[in-house]
Amino acid sequence: MDWPIAEVARMSGVTARTLRHYDETGLLTPARIGANGHRYYEERQLLRLQQILVLRALGVGLPEIDRILSEQVDEVDALRGHHRRLLAERDRLDALAGTVSRTIAELEQSRKDGHPMTINRPENLFEGVTPSQYEENMRDFPELAEEVGRRAATMSQADADAVHRERTAQMIRLAELMAAGHPADADPVQAEIDAQYRALTELRGVSTEDYRAIGRSCVDNDVWRTAYEAIAPGLAAYQRDAIEAYATNRLN
Repeated sequence: MDWPIAEVARMSGVTARTLRHYDETGLLTPARIGANGHRYYEERQLLRLQQILVLRALGVGLPEIDRILSEQVDEVDALRGHHRRLLAERDRLDALAGTVSRTIAELEQSRKDGHPMTINRPENLFEGVTPSQYEENMRDFPELAEEVGRRAATMSQADADAVHRERTAQMIRLAELMAAGHPADADPVQAEIDAQYRALTELRGVSTEDYRAIGRSCVDNDVWRTAYEAIAPGLAAYQRDAIEAYATNRLN
């Protein structure tokens, strides 16, 4: 039995665009191409896709996934290895949940005291956070995800930590602007978005529509939304709206 690409996309939650990208890069070749030009997948391809998605969820970049899968022979042994990684990821998520809980408590206390939004111990923001956390689940942007993974693979731990500290600092600055009542299209907000956009395009060119899609993912992508909402409720939608305003006013 085989399944067309649209059905595989529905079952897995991976877009057809991403599946086509996996085919083009040799990561996941369909079982056959139909006379209509559509890709069809059998059980072996579905099992490989499962392994790809498990490794992506663990923060492994696409080039590294290709290397890992090309070296594997026995599928049961491969799944055992993934299972061990998932157990380790569970422990990391437990630590991350504690980190988010502390952040929420500190921000709520700041509001009760009538003070500006501050973090008493910024280093606590990063407990349980691995270098891939802000980039993972970029399945709708496979080319960008591949470039991010390639760049991350060449970074030292210190450099990766610095990147993620700056990313969290950006989120906090945006939350402060939101709390101060600035609309998403206000100049200070747009200056923050401009800095984010320029950093992104240093990795790979991003079209206007793709940047809009990235903005929507701040709300639609569970991992991204959770990261934003951990900083301040409503921040995910605020970031999305700020990107939409930037795309409309500066990229069109």
